[in-house]
Amino acid sequence: MERKLTEVYCGDGIGKTTLAIGQSLRACGQGKSVIIIQFLKGRERRELDFLEELDNMEKEEERLNILNGLNFARKVVATQECDFLLLDEILRLLDNGITTEETIGEILKLKDESMHIVMTGQELPEGLRKYVDRVTTLSTENIRKDECSTEE
Repeated sequence: MERKLTEVYCGDGIGKTTLAIGQSLRACGQGKSVIIIQFLKGRERRELDFLEELDNMEKEEERLNILNGLNFARKVVATQECDFLLLDEILRLLDNGITTEETIGEILKLKDESMHIVMTGQELPEGLRKYVDRVTTLSTENIRKDECSTEE
């Protein structure tokens, strides 16, 4: 059996989620089972400003939802529930102090060679590099700023 990778799509450029979703669709088209867990998405705005606008009860609810997502990711990896797992924006949880490198590292330690994992976010911390096989860094250069959209 071919050893599956752990990959990261990161950087300041747009398109990380689009690339990761494309990889997920490709795996699905090859008959692989795919699970996608999106962290910090689903709001109309892409920035995390919405967290500041929430009251304490809403912030706690968001935190619990994110922790549930991390627990689900841990279960999926531990039970080898799928062939391809996308952890979209998981690295941004680190940027926002929602989880730790150790927590993500513990999840990645559970991976066997039959599962392909893709993680996205702004930056891959040095402490997680030992769990990763390949890093793709995206950057975007707007040539005609007045006509360019920054949406991913």
